[in-house]
Amino acid sequence: MVIFSLIFVLAVIGLVIFVLVSAYNDLVAGRNRYKNAFAQIDVQLQRRYDLIPNLIETAKGYMKHERETLEAVIAARNSAISASSAAASNPGDAQAMQQLGTAEAALTGTLSRFMALSESYPDLKADATMTRVMEELSSTENKVAFARQGFNDAVTNYNTKREIFPNNLVAGGFAAAELLEEVSAEVRQAPRVSFS
Repeated sequence: MVIFSLIFVLAVIGLVIFVLVSAYNDLVAGRNRYKNAFAQIDVQLQRRYDLIPNLIETAKGYMKHERETLEAVIAARNSAISASSAAASNPGDAQAMQQLGTAEAALTGTLSRFMALSESYPDLKADATMTRVMEELSSTENKVAFARQGFNDAVTNYNTKREIFPNNLVAGGFAAAELLEEVSAEVRQAPRVSFS
């Protein structure tokens, strides 16, 4: 009887240890998944950052009087690169993700203003290099959005695993990860429709 009780206690202890080790390993795997997902974003953002100087150089010849706009795009790009580097060093950090989202929104805004302004230059719109760079930039924007979705899915999965039982018993050393959201003020506002 004593032997059976001892075996039962050892089996229960073994089971508890197994569950806790599995929970810990599951959290490590989740953290690595969201870090890898951010690395995919980082690759696409770097591609985007690399395309912007080509865009500016092509436009300089046509937009000689728009120096302020060109400099704003370059400044926004540099700010976004800095924020991206900070976020890459710790992809789950809330402050780094917020700074990256803000910098990316500013870059998107300045690029949008640049694109709208470039419409005023028919020769620039017809330039083959400009067309190619614009197509690559558009393709990259789509890849960034897709990679952001993958990252946010991985972060949501990781955060859920942190909070569920029994993982929450070993989650003390695992900080919550922050989603990467890029929503500018213009996107948050509802469009105005007028029938007058």
